[in-house]
Amino acid sequence: MSAEPDGPEDRLRRLTTIWGRAVFPVTSTSLTRPEFEERLLPLARRLSALLRARSFDAEEAKAVGAALVGAHCTDPEALTRTLDCVDAYLVLYCGEDGPQDELRMRSSRLQHAMAAGYAEALRERTLAEQEAIAQAALRAQGVVAKALHASEARFRAVFEGAAIGIGIADLDGNVLQVNRALLRMFGLSEPTLRARRTLDWTHPEDAPQTWKLYEELVRGERDHYHVEKAFNRPDGTVLWTNLTVSLLRDADGNPQYQLALMEDTTERRLLHLRLRYEATHDALTGLPNRSLFFERLEKALAAGEGQRFGLCYLDLDGFKTINDSLGHAAGDRLLVEVADRLQSCATAPGEMVARLGGDEFVALTTGPGTERAVDELAERIMHALVTPISIDGRDLLVRGSLGIVEGTAGERTAAEVLRSADITMYRAKSAGGNRWEMADPEADARAITRHGLTTALPTALERGEFFIEYQPLVHLGDGSVRGAEALVRWLHPQHGVLSPDRFIPLAEHTGLIVPLGRWVLEESIRQARAWRMREDFGSAAGPLRINVNLSPCQLTHPGLVQDTVDILECAGVTPDALCLEVTESALIGADDDLLKPLRRLADMGVDIALDDFGTGYSNLANLRRLPVSILKLDRSFTRGMQQFPADPVDLKIVEGIVSLAHSLDLAVTVEGVETGAQAEQLRVLGCDTAQGWYYARPGPPERLHDLALVDATG
Repeated sequence: MSAEPDGPEDRLRRLTTIWGRAVFPVTSTSLTRPEFEERLLPLARRLSALLRARSFDAEEAKAVGAALVGAHCTDPEALTRTLDCVDAYLVLYCGEDGPQDELRMRSSRLQHAMAAGYAEALRERTLAEQEAIAQAALRAQGVVAKALHASEARFRAVFEGAAIGIGIADLDGNVLQVNRALLRMFGLSEPTLRARRTLDWTHPEDAPQTWKLYEELVRGERDHYHVEKAFNRPDGTVLWTNLTVSLLRDADGNPQYQLALMEDTTERRLLHLRLRYEATHDALTGLPNRSLFFERLEKALAAGEGQRFGLCYLDLDGFKTINDSLGHAAGDRLLVEVADRLQSCATAPGEMVARLGGDEFVALTTGPGTERAVDELAERIMHALVTPISIDGRDLLVRGSLGIVEGTAGERTAAEVLRSADITMYRAKSAGGNRWEMADPEADARAITRHGLTTALPTALERGEFFIEYQPLVHLGDGSVRGAEALVRWLHPQHGVLSPDRFIPLAEHTGLIVPLGRWVLEESIRQARAWRMREDFGSAAGPLRINVNLSPCQLTHPGLVQDTVDILECAGVTPDALCLEVTESALIGADDDLLKPLRRLADMGVDIALDDFGTGYSNLANLRRLPVSILKLDRSFTRGMQQFPADPVDLKIVEGIVSLAHSLDLAVTVEGVETGAQAEQLRVLGCDTAQGWYYARPGPPERLHDLALVDATG
């Protein structure tokens, strides 16, 4: 077995060898195959650079295609074999380190541009040959006028031996002479072809200026013109040609004949159409891809006044589960079936369905009445997904989330419309899926803001845009300050100060909560040490304690315990200075593996507080197995105590919780205390500590120091 290439140059030469073996047999050249491969090597190197370039250079790719013509690879089979080699081996040998889907899309675009460059170079070469033939014909006709017996044989040899079709007609359009190549191209006998006049060769695909140019030529207003023209063959097929028509004048300069030179470009055009189709359609489902969809969407958005559009953005619910459980082959078959069903939903004029990638599809409808049409299209799509899809003997129930955008053409760009549809689709998915939602500009703005905050989070931590405010924890018995809760804030350059509820969920989603949480813990412990170093700062019950919130993501991070130990040791603070607050919902159903780091921290002397207690619907019996020493009652229990008389149900609930907690040797802290009446009622019920605006709002550490001094002296 031969060894695989082990370097970029080796891989390039391997690609060139495969390319040379494929193309050399159909190339007219005096070179040996090794010499021919050396000529292909620079072209392969240019293709490799184009594949890995930051931006796509169509002109450079066209130049590679043109270079094939310069290397005498003029047989159409040479282009076909070249494109097959590029498609099969370019990404394999020159793009192994990059994203394969993007590289294969880039390879497809390279093939398209190479084919275009090849066709353009071949056409220029053919035109040069045509011009030489035309000149020979003109010279032959001139010689006929002077010496008919000497020129006739020469002209006939050129006329009949040419590889391109040649026809001569008078100015009325009557065909006078045709050569064998033209007869083969049309598949007609000479009498049949000569019986037709030039004006009989119209075709629906003719460009608007084609016959205008013809009329100018026969009137003597122009000497020649060149167009791409289609002709109908007797068998019903279409012949595509590069047509050059020249005017032949007599010795006095008067128009006399018209000379037509035709190059058969049918195969080249079919190749171009095939490449165009592959570049604009999804290989798996056959639906239009993202590129073609954007073309149609941009065209719809550029329509005239009064035109509207409707767009449905579909994402399948739970498709990843199907892929993971049944395999990607089954997932692909599912996508094909979904694509067929969606295609049957968009059959009206102005409607189309495309696959954007993965399990994301989009449907577009255009016209003046899309307000109703897009709703009907969405209903058809949702109904099409109701029937289960049978894959490998299993009936799979497929559901989807749909985002709908409808509006007036010309108001937004294609990218803005698709972004709105994408945001709306995720809103439908977040609401449970299997439903559709209409776009809401305000919801879009919020989502865009969230995305902006998400992308700005990493650099915000590096730039030091976060800071911490502290809210005191007050003992309800003697009113002394026992500690403070650290609450992180974000000083955003554009949005100002942001509270945790604006960015903590985003940090948890992106994983940034781990470094952010570590920074909060470091800063809070450093502040706790500063408080404990001050002789005038403390209470009779002991030095102040700092409470730091712990997110579920941090709770499962393997470095939680070691990070906490390192931070405490680095600051020179004992573990009893720290209380970690974990929400009750994060510990519902927690197993021993999840509780293990909390138990280790509790054994070290760190207090663990169960935050938002009473909102998680947990089993109270679980309190026995949780390594907590403090319960923090949610503010919802204290809200009913702001009125007079206090809500008796809330009083009974709080009294029961306090009794239960104390029986388990747990302290009780209450959040959201805003009035003196609340504080007194909670004291009577036996709560231990409290925090809220009644005592102080979150603020800088100096404010807590001032409050502690007031309590100590007052």
